[in-house]
Amino acid sequence: MSEQTDKQEAGAVDDWADATAEQAVAEPMAEQPAQAAAAEFDSLEDTSVGPVAEDENLDVILDIPVTISMEIGRTNISIRNLLQLNQGSVVELDRLAGEPMDVLVNGTLVAHGEVVVVNEKFGIRLTDVISPAERVKKLK
Repeated sequence: MSEQTDKQEAGAVDDWADATAEQAVAEPMAEQPAQAAAAEFDSLEDTSVGPVAEDENLDVILDIPVTISMEIGRTNISIRNLLQLNQGSVVELDRLAGEPMDVLVNGTLVAHGEVVVVNEKFGIRLTDVISPAERVKKLK
């Protein structure tokens, strides 16, 4: 029975030694600054398969609805003047007559266009589409 107790104590000492060794290794990593941790993520590589994976990811978002709006101009107005507006009031905008309208998708400028009438309904003919690279630059 004493041999069994000695083996259990030796096993417990080994477990304790392993745990303290793991803790000693983990402590310096916990003290690493955030910059060092960020450097580890920067070294990770993209393992995507390529265009096939991109097409599959794009299919996931194709049916998401977005809000598209046309903007003919903007202006700043005081609340006093806003409350004085009534039917027939004219509000001056920051655009010239004949200048292209802005086409916004979820509030982001994506194109410019001109107003057209099709079957007695208003529409817009796109005259200039903003490139994706230019849109990303505007986000920064």
